[in-house]
Formats: sequence, C-alpha cells, structure tokens
Amino acid sequence: MSATGDGPDGESADRDPLSFEGYERPGGSVGVRDRVLVLPSVICSHMVADRIADRVDGAVSAPHDHGCAQIGSDNEQTERTFLGVARNPNVAGTLVVGLGCEHVQSDAVAAQLDDLGVPVRELSIQGVGGTDPTIERGAEAARDLRETTRAGSTAADASDLTLGIVCTDLAEGTVETAAPLVGALAETVTAAGGRVVAAGIEPLLADPDAARAAASGDAAEAVDDLLARHEGHPAKTRTVERAARAQPFAATTRAWGEGPIRDVLAYGEPATHDRGLAVVDAPSQFTEAATGLVAAGAQVVVHVTDEGVPTGHPLAPVVKVSGNEATCEALADDIDVDATTATAVDLRERVGDVLRGGQSRTEAHGVTDFAITRVGPSM
Repeated sequence: MSATGDGPDGESADRDPLSFEGYERPGGSVGVRDRVLVLPSVICSHMVADRIADRVDGAVSAPHDHGCAQIGSDNEQTERTFLGVARNPNVAGTLVVGLGCEHVQSDAVAAQLDDLGVPVRELSIQGVGGTDPTIERGAEAARDLRETTRAGSTAADASDLTLGIVCTDLAEGTVETAAPLVGALAETVTAAGGRVVAAGIEPLLADPDAARAAASGDAAEAVDDLLARHEGHPAKTRTVERAARAQPFAATTRAWGEGPIRDVLAYGEPATHDRGLAVVDAPSQFTEAATGLVAAGAQVVVHVTDEGVPTGHPLAPVVKVSGNEATCEALADDIDVDATTATAVDLRERVGDVLRGGQSRTEAHGVTDFAITRVGPSM
C-alpha cells in the first residue's frame, strides 16, 4: 500500500509492519499525525473554533456540546478530557477558544496545559470583541503554533504505540470473526512493549467476577472502584451490556487480546502504565469511546463495527474493521478491513500503512466527530 496521508515518510517494501517515522514530542512520545488542535472550551465557541481551523493547514477543531451548565463530576470530567486530548502525541499544540462566561474557562484550561508543557495559545470571543476578530486572531495564533511546533521525525515501532480499541457491538461477526484479528494485533503491540487502551466497559459490568479475575496486581482494586461507580446506574449502551451478559467474558473482550488488565483509567485520563492493556471507563458508543481513547494517548484507534459506523475522530486515524459480510459489501468504501476475508497479517499491515501516513477510510472521507461522555444529567 502507498502512503498517501500526512506522515513524514513514504512506504518501504521490506519493513517491520508496525514501524514508522513519527513526530517527536517533548517527554518522548511519538505522534503519527501532526495536528494543531483548536479546542472550544464551551459549546458556544465551537463554530468559531471550526472556522479558525478551516483557515489553517494542519489544524483541526473539536466541536462538542459541553463546558456550560455542567456541575460537579461532569464539569471535572469535561476539563480532564480537554487536558487529555491536548496531550495526545498527535497534537503539536493547542489553541483554546472560549466565549468568556462559561463554567470551563478557556484561560484556566490554557494555564493548566501550559503547566503540563503543552504548547498553547488562548483567546475568548468576549475578550477579543466578537466573532470576526476572534476568527482572525485565532487563525494567526494557530498559524503561529503551526510554525513554532514543527517537529522532527524519529524512527518508531510498536513499542512506541498506544493502540486504541473499541467494539461498538457484540454481534456474532464482531465476536467470532473481527475480534480475533484485533486481539492478535493487540498482542503484537503489547509483546513489543507497547500499550493497548480499550473502551467499552459493558463486559466488565456484565460479569464483575470475571473482570476482577482478569485484572493483575493493583488493577484489581481499580476494577472494583469502576464497578462501584457504575453500580445501580443505567448502562450507557444497554444493547451491548445485554449481549455481554449472554456471552462468556473471554468472548466479549477478545478484541483486547489475552493479556491481563493492568490499569483502569478515568474517562479523559492519560494512560501511565508502561506496557500491556488498560481499560478506559467509557461506554462502547463510538464517538464518546474514541475521545476517551484519544485522551488516554491512543495515536490510532481500531473500531470493530458490525453496522459499519463510518465516523472517525479529528485527532487520531480510525481503522474500521467489520466481520459482517453484508456490511462490508454495502459499505466497501467505509470499511478498512473486511474480517470475513482478511487475516491478522492483513490488519497489521493496514494499521502499519496508516501509522506511516496512509489515510484510513474516515480520513479520506473527512468524516469525524468529537463527543465527551456524561457522568450525569446536565442543564
């Protein structure tokens, strides 16, 4: 396959399938994309953020419906997620755009990012004096970030990866056909010293005893904490949890690989485990799961989908895998890997091509979405 995206190198005939030339970041992480993130701190500023990003090559926005009329844990989770996604290795720098009267203030978010060593700029619509001047000044700030954060390239491989995985359903084709290929990829990454982060906690909620048994060391306590947080709460994705209750835990988590759970991450929290598998406290709904995985540090996300959900994410390439023959036939241009005919090697090679800059199907179509899961109801 030829490298047709924005990676810093081209394709070589005889390379390790998961080797790539990545973008060096402070602290030693490696990006597979080089984005400037235009981050609205509140729903009220997301259209301005969109227009700023449209004017700057290499900039992407993350429109959402959060940051205002949220209280308590939801407010904290939104802010934590902003910090997490801005620290993803695919992000070179972040421009935070606020309105000026929201709960999650743009200047407070920018100050925290600056403390974390993230290249950051900030402005608010009320502070600048309106929509048009904010777009003009925001575009200048984003271009400045683009120029001042240009990264050198560095040789990288699976040991430098944080691979995100989410199955948005537990249909037969997902569990029996697609998940084994993804699980093999996860094991390749962890065996090389890389990290896997998995979203979709419904299997853990459906079988708490198996979830505890799958955890290693201190992670068992983290699993208990997760189960306690969700006890008595309605499932975010009811159909997935019902499907999980009807199947063995090993089957519903097959896409995560066979390694033990080494950590459980709060939604929006970056992964800190050295290698192996961590679970993100996120539902399996794709847009919310993908943002949780990106905040955890995933440079690329593998999405297993029976129905062929075509949506990607603005900050990380998404590789779509389906084990449904009808879906693969109907949505051939939206599915990266047809698991009904592909092998684990085929999936590994496709992901490797994307790591080296080849566009995933969602990137080629420009179809992305950004959403943050909620803890409770908001006004």
